[in-house]
Amino acid sequence: MPRFSVGQTFVALFLAANLWASAALPVAQAADYSKEHPLKVALVVHGFLGDKSFMDSAAAGLEKAKAELPVDVKIIEAGNDPSRWQPALADATDAGYDVVIAGTFDMTGFIVDLAPQNPETKFIIFDDAPDFSKCSCSNVLAIEYQTSSAAYLAGYAAAELSKTGTLGTISGMEFPTVTNFKVGFDEGAKAARPDIKILSQVAGTFDDPAKGKEIARAQLDQGADVIFPIAGATGIGALQAVRDAHKLAVGVDSDQATIFAATDQAQANVIFTSVEKRIGRSLYIALKDTIEGQAKYGTRLLLGLPEGAVGISRNAYYEKLVPAGLRAEIDAVEQKISKGEIVPETLLK
Repeated sequence: MPRFSVGQTFVALFLAANLWASAALPVAQAADYSKEHPLKVALVVHGFLGDKSFMDSAAAGLEKAKAELPVDVKIIEAGNDPSRWQPALADATDAGYDVVIAGTFDMTGFIVDLAPQNPETKFIIFDDAPDFSKCSCSNVLAIEYQTSSAAYLAGYAAAELSKTGTLGTISGMEFPTVTNFKVGFDEGAKAARPDIKILSQVAGTFDDPAKGKEIARAQLDQGADVIFPIAGATGIGALQAVRDAHKLAVGVDSDQATIFAATDQAQANVIFTSVEKRIGRSLYIALKDTIEGQAKYGTRLLLGLPEGAVGISRNAYYEKLVPAGLRAEIDAVEQKISKGEIVPETLLK
């Protein structure tokens, strides 16, 4: 397939979406930001960095923004105690940051409460969106990701690579932004092999690697030879089980094979691709647009394959573990999705 620059495609379509939006929508006003007078940004992590996927991707995007834009970044790790998340977000808001960022459904309600009380502060929520018709959220920008389309590609490849005809999926919890990965993965797998068997379990947590390892071991014992954990830190334990069994895995949110390569080569060797939710890139673009006065606060952006906001990792492990013929087949399927000839099921509309 033609190799277009993902970054160029993402930026062009992101800006096009902004231009297309109604002029009546609230727009962030451009300001004269510089390294001496930067946009002050806080990312509130409800948990800790080091998940090698979701939150690390967000942090990487902010570090890139800090290096390349007139942005000053503070990353606040609020820990795993839910009682600390709202106070951490409120403290960041009170501290005078221009933009406060948080992610997932866990934090949306807090932002909805804080936004009308702090109209001079801009909020970005990623991987979830409030109901803008029911809240005073003109200073909130929501970004969601159409992950089912990228997961479709990973499921298709997983089914073709499976020798046992059995796959496994492990979800952290059942929420649309999590389950949407599984919807696409399952559909892609069945498109490749209608008789494929898919074992599924919900861990009920994103922060328990031991539980993830236990679930993955049980699925491996039932014959699964490719496992897709969609479970944050819980998924790290699942990946370790796959590594120890010398089977294959699909990573999630970031290019997990490349991330693991620096510290655990054996782990990297079994992750043949990852379904990437390019959170860092989307946050970088959102901050760039905020600085330039182009960001449309008070709206929800749903970004997918055509925008380059999601995709699968095509790295050295993908080249090694996925035969050339199957890679070409996946490329062809991706083109059909981008052209609308294949429309994967989705929970996000």
